[in-house]
Amino acid sequence: MKEQDVLDALRGVIHPEMNRDLVELQMIKDVTTHDGTATITLALPFKNVPVKDDLVGAIRERLMELDTIAAVDVELVEMSQPERAAFMMAAEGGPKPAQSVNQIDRVVAVLSGKGGVGKSSVAALLAVALNREGRQVGVLDADITGPSQPKMFGLHRPPPMSPQGILPAETPGGIKLMSINLLLPNEDEAVIWRGPLISGAIKQFWNDVFWGRLDYLVVDLPPGTSDASLTVMQSIPLTGIVLVTSPQDLAGMVVRKAARMAQQMKAPILGLVENMSYTTCPECGARIEIFGPSQVAYTATQLGVPLLGQIPLDPELSRHCDTGTVDSYHSDAFEPIAERLVALMSEMKTPPASSGQ
Repeated sequence: MKEQDVLDALRGVIHPEMNRDLVELQMIKDVTTHDGTATITLALPFKNVPVKDDLVGAIRERLMELDTIAAVDVELVEMSQPERAAFMMAAEGGPKPAQSVNQIDRVVAVLSGKGGVGKSSVAALLAVALNREGRQVGVLDADITGPSQPKMFGLHRPPPMSPQGILPAETPGGIKLMSINLLLPNEDEAVIWRGPLISGAIKQFWNDVFWGRLDYLVVDLPPGTSDASLTVMQSIPLTGIVLVTSPQDLAGMVVRKAARMAQQMKAPILGLVENMSYTTCPECGARIEIFGPSQVAYTATQLGVPLLGQIPLDPELSRHCDTGTVDSYHSDAFEPIAERLVALMSEMKTPPASSGQ
């Protein structure tokens, strides 16, 4: 029997929770036949999903109905992070209207273990650096309960609408941006939502916003390992994650937790950035380690990820963020970090993140 015949037979195996066949859901990764034995590679979103045994049993039962199959071996593998994101989208009914026009080449998420380490400012600096190099860049503010991207970029009006749906706002420098703060009556309004509502908003920003053609989409994640971060890692095909920490060992300990989450979700970690590493005395030019000696080299070694660079504590950055002019801020310390990230992402053979493709 040919492998295609086995694959066609497997189209009759329906996922019990999704009412769609395993081939359509792209869960069948490989099919081989030899001497009457069919070997099937079944990809699961997670290895220990509750329906695992049911799926394996259904595959065996279906193939054993074929006269030419005497035995069936089912090998289980875990989906990659982009594969899992596509699977989760299929579970929710397939592509949305915006996804037919969105073409997003790479998605990079910025994550910290704890708040207050400057994760959002690093995300903004990355978007600005990529934009200055002539790339088409978007920012998805997934920090639903603590959104800060609109204020840093000086955006306060609701995003424009189109006949097809929501269009992202656009910064003076041409960066596209979507944040819950753009949809609130005023920017000080509290978002008092439980996990499912937060997850729903993030999915809507990915699925229903007309991003158009982007070279990079930067996702500003909330700190820690909450529902929001889990939703992004489950539902959005990530090229990679940038971890942000500060010099204290406490911050390093917590960012290691965030890194473990990313590793468990099979989301590739591009590297580690240390923010607020030092400041420079305006009088003598001496380098002052305000938060003590850096622990970032130790943290990067423990995680087995590259140290992308260290960023100083700069009052000018704070001023630009407060006045909504972060896209006009220049950082000599951050430019090499952005260049290294571009090089790392260009080496990764990640499929396009546009879920309409």
